[in-house]
Amino acid sequence: MHQRIVQTMKISIIQHDIVRKDLKGNLDRAEQLILSAQKSDLYVLPEMFSTGFGMKPEKIAETSDGETLKWMHQMAKVTQAAIAGSVAIYENGKYYNRFYFIYPDGKEIHYDKRHLFSYAKENEHYTPGNERVVLEYKGVRILLQVCYDLRFPVFSRNCNDFDLMLYTANWPDVRLEAWDLLLKARAVENQCYVAAVNRCGSDPSGEYKGHSVILDPFGKTLAQCTPGENTSVALELDMEKLQQFRKDFPVLNDADDFELK
Repeated sequence: MHQRIVQTMKISIIQHDIVRKDLKGNLDRAEQLILSAQKSDLYVLPEMFSTGFGMKPEKIAETSDGETLKWMHQMAKVTQAAIAGSVAIYENGKYYNRFYFIYPDGKEIHYDKRHLFSYAKENEHYTPGNERVVLEYKGVRILLQVCYDLRFPVFSRNCNDFDLMLYTANWPDVRLEAWDLLLKARAVENQCYVAAVNRCGSDPSGEYKGHSVILDPFGKTLAQCTPGENTSVALELDMEKLQQFRKDFPVLNDADDFELK
């Protein structure tokens, strides 16, 4: 069996207030936070970080050559690091909540949010994705997830194919206890690191305190952003420690077999 070489990786999570209809201001704010953060291999931004989460995609969606994606590529080039975050995208007559992962060399991978938030009628305006996306970066296997996906553990079940889960979100304060609890559950049940980035501030839908966090496979908080503030926090993931934990306590080997439909 091929032995995968896993290196260390430093990750920064970027928590910020998102002002609706202020694309330039949101990108400028995110850029300032990235450039003032600790030098990292990966910077993760909130869901729809340049526009805010909206149910009128025709007013906020961009094409794949839009300003937000150009900015992400530019930031990846400037920082020589990967940039990740979700963008409302218009493609072939449909709208998607698309989580982009941009590599330092310009390579681009995306995941379209599968679980659309029907409570707010997201499913009536956006098209769900149908592909579970795991990518590899610096030897770390990463699963991409968006906000509401957090409530569906089958879709995010670790089939011995990822080491880190990334969550990008616009998760309101009224359900913040669920956010905190479910993130810990995902880390523990999947024996993986979790990096989850939520916005702060407010919009017509409610208030947001963030609670952006990086968890270890025990569900322990390793790093967290100050609630309610435009800020960042960085952490170097100890991949050797993760591998040793899985070897000593091989829970994933006993997981149930299943197929997604």
